[in-house]
Amino acid sequence: MHADMALKMMADMLWTGLLICAPVLGIGLVVGLLISILQVVTQIQEMSLTFIPKLFAAGVTLIVFGPWMLHQLTQFSRRLWGGIPGLF
Repeated sequence: MHADMALKMMADMLWTGLLICAPVLGIGLVVGLLISILQVVTQIQEMSLTFIPKLFAAGVTLIVFGPWMLHQLTQFSRRLWGGIPGLF
């Protein structure tokens, strides 16, 4: 295997991982920011107030974006396994 091929495979893996994690992280960031603004406005400093909505939002995001995430992983795996004969 050449170094260029290994770097391309590594970049493809990292890009796929970023795409798969982005919806959950993005929604968690937005929900966390909204809850933090709510806490500052109302001066309620309860730890479970930040944790539970973010957990719920992450679960809903996984349900909504789960098929798309699985499709991305499947495509990545097919490209990876399909490229094995070209390595030798």
